Parts: sequence; C-alpha cells; structure tokens
Amino acid sequence: MAISVECFLLDPQQSGTLQNRIRQMVAQGILAGRLRPGERMPSSRKLAVHLAVSRITVSQAYAELVADDYLMAKGRSGYFISEGAPQPVPPAQALISHEDRVDWARVLGPRPEAGSPTRGKPRNWRDFRYPFVYGQADPSLFDHANWRGCMMLALGHKDFARMTDDQFDHDDPALLEYIARHTLPRRGILARPDEVLVTLGAQNALWLAAQLLLNQRRTAVIEDPGYPGLREILAQVRCRTVPVSVGPQGLGPRALPDDLDVLFCTPSHHCPTGATMPLEARHALLAEASTRNAVIVEDDYEFEITHNRAPLPALKSLDREGRVIHVGSFSKSLFPGLRLGFLVGPAPFIREARALRATVLRHPPGLLQRAAAHFLSLGHYDAMLKRLMRSFSQRREVMLEAVAHHGLTIAGATDAGGSSLWMRTPPGVSATELARRLHEDSVLIEPGPPFYNDHAQGDHYYRIAYSSITAERIPEGIARIARRLS
Repeated sequence: MAISVECFLLDPQQSGTLQNRIRQMVAQGILAGRLRPGERMPSSRKLAVHLAVSRITVSQAYAELVADDYLMAKGRSGYFISEGAPQPVPPAQALISHEDRVDWARVLGPRPEAGSPTRGKPRNWRDFRYPFVYGQADPSLFDHANWRGCMMLALGHKDFARMTDDQFDHDDPALLEYIARHTLPRRGILARPDEVLVTLGAQNALWLAAQLLLNQRRTAVIEDPGYPGLREILAQVRCRTVPVSVGPQGLGPRALPDDLDVLFCTPSHHCPTGATMPLEARHALLAEASTRNAVIVEDDYEFEITHNRAPLPALKSLDREGRVIHVGSFSKSLFPGLRLGFLVGPAPFIREARALRATVLRHPPGLLQRAAAHFLSLGHYDAMLKRLMRSFSQRREVMLEAVAHHGLTIAGATDAGGSSLWMRTPPGVSATELARRLHEDSVLIEPGPPFYNDHAQGDHYYRIAYSSITAERIPEGIARIARRLS
C-alpha cells in the first residue's frame, strides 16, 4: 500500500535542518503507528515537491532512514517502511508534543460519558461461549441474502438521487409510507406522513422528545428500574427527574406524583423486567395524564416479540387528546446496527422534532432508509420476524426449563414475551460480582445496578437474554450461573 504524500507535513516551529526535520517526521510517524511496515513511501521527487524543498534534501533524509532501518530501498520500486523498523511506542509511553493546559473537569458542562449506558458492556461479547447479552443480532437468524439484495436495489440507478442527494430534513417517502400504512396500524395507530419522523433508533427518538418537552423547570417521571439510556438523556436536559417503582404489571397509574410534565414509560414490555401493562391500566394512565395535563412518551419496547398472544393496543392508539408521543424501532427486530427508528406524534410536535434533528444530523442516511424500505415492503421483514419468533419461543422454553431445574429465581415476567428474563440473586450475593466471576466461565450476563436510580438496590438483580445465544448452549450456560451462585 502506498502512503499518500498528503500525510506528510513539516512543522514550521520545529528546529533543525530540513534534512533532520524530514527524518524526524518519518521516524515519528513510524513510532506512532501511522506508518506501517511494508507500506511504500512517496518518491523523493513527489515528497520534495509537496514539502517545497530540494530533492537532494529528501534523498539524504531517506538514506539516513535506510541506514537506521526505518526504511528499506527496493531497487527501482522505491522506498518502503522497513519490516525491522522500531515498534510503535505504546500510548502511555508516547511522547506528547504539546501540554494540555485545559481543566476539562471545569470546562465541560454535562458529562454524558460518565453515565453512558454502553459503559461496562464488552464489545467482544461474541468471544464468550455463553453470551446472555441483550439486544445483539444472531447471524443465524438474519436474512443475509435478501438484505444484500435490497442494498443492491438501493444502490441502483433508480434510487441514485434518494441515496446521494442531501434530503435536508426529509425522510424516505417509501419508508414513511410503510411505517404509516403497515407498522403503525398493527399497533392500532393511524398517522399521516407529517406525523411520523424517522430517527437513528429509539435512543435518538427519546433524545429528541426530551429536548423538546423538558427543561430545568419541568419534571419528568421515569420507571424504576428502567432504561439506563433514558436516565442519561434526562440528566443532560437537567430537568427534575422522579423515579416511580414498577410493579409486576409495569407502571401503576396511581403511583404517579401530582407534579409532572412528561411521563416516560414502556407499556409493551417493561425494561428490564419484561412486564406488560394491562389494558385497564393503560386507560387509567391516560386518564391520569389528562388530569395532570401531562404528556406521555411511550417507548414501544419489543412490542413485536410476543409468544402465542396478540400484542395489546399501544397507548398512542388509545389516546384521544393527542398527548402521547410514540417511539418505535427496527433495531431489535431487524438488527441493532441499522439504527433506524421512528417518532410518532401530533404534526406540530413532529415539525419541531424534524427541525431539531436537522440541526444535528439532517436525516438518517438515505441509503439505509431506502434499503430498509425495500426489505420491509417486499415482505422479507415479516418473514424474518416469524422465524425470529419461532426461535425465540424455543429458546425461551429451554431457558425457563434450565432455570427451574437449577432453582434460580426469576424476578420479572415469564409470560409476556420479550427476549430476556429478569433474575434475582440469592440474599447477600452481588450481581456485579457474579457477572465478574462468570467472565472466567465464558458466561456474559447483565448486572442490575445500571437499571436503577439507586444503583445499590439493583445489585440484587441481573438480566439474561436469549436473543444472542443458541438453544443448545443455554442449559450449560445456566448451569454455570447456578454453580457460581451455589
């Protein structure tokens, strides 16, 4: 591989002769790992023209680098980074060319990194033999061939403008049509295109809703335990946040405080317990919101993943006052890396959400929107979802049987669907410590503290998902958890 001449730039403030400065520039690039063994350097003529120096100066610098085994000359082929060149210096030992005098602890306002919901989730989860990890895709269940075909369609000449043009704040009309005419009616929701916004997954949708509905003088009610990512979003908004305990049937309407502006809830499958809010409670929740003149943000979490029963109507479908904002996503049912979701609400709200989204990212990539529209409209999504549900149902039965066999305690719902089980540790056992020790057994679970407002309260719970592990491996994985708990 040839190294572009644009990769080289002389520091005008660096002292020494031009020859030494060129030599040092190349050596530092190798030691920093930017220039790698076997890569071809620019010719002395090209580098001389680029740096505005004489060719003999570059040639002499190259000769010194060859003598020190940083470079090697290959006849008429040119100069290459030597295989025997010194290894890159580890970051902790690397020379720092400047002094950072900024006190970032003082300069930064909100610090989202500290509370990020992705902290503690290993990126190498596929290396674990028993990954009871939530929200990742199982390659054995994904329709690779048809997705590849839809990507090819989206790359075709017919869709060229939709893929390449800046659509400003507009979404793919084919994707909007599918969401409005197929996805939402399954939830009992009727919406016009101007009442739907495509987002980068549910996380982006929740962020847009929080930014528009809340400020430092307003109060948000959240579920406890609940989705960790939402808690971090609200911390950035700096609103007053009131956690409300969740029962066996999800959030109870009578538990709501008198003073609230926005309620965030997951009625389809509560995160993380899996509880489903009954129909009567949904009507009662809407009545309470009306009495308090509050807005509800409904995260329709895992509504597609049900086992042998039809999903209950969404809160949005029962809303007669326009006070429910509906959040949906294809990330869990299609694949999480797609990062496509949607926001549904009254046209004035969606208009403002569209304008806010445009200030940050304009719109989700046109290529992905059009490919997803093809995949959905051609029926591939529904067919894959059926296979997914069959596999999840089988895995769920295997997991429930293994859990019962080893006497583990389930703390959440067992008959509401979803793709995970919410578990409780025996008295005195830390879920965080349990997860750490299970790493040694190649078992991956999610400890409960991040889901709770009071992290200590969550250390008695953990989540095990069956979306990313085959049915054959579930029994042994559960057995390893049981041995660590014994």
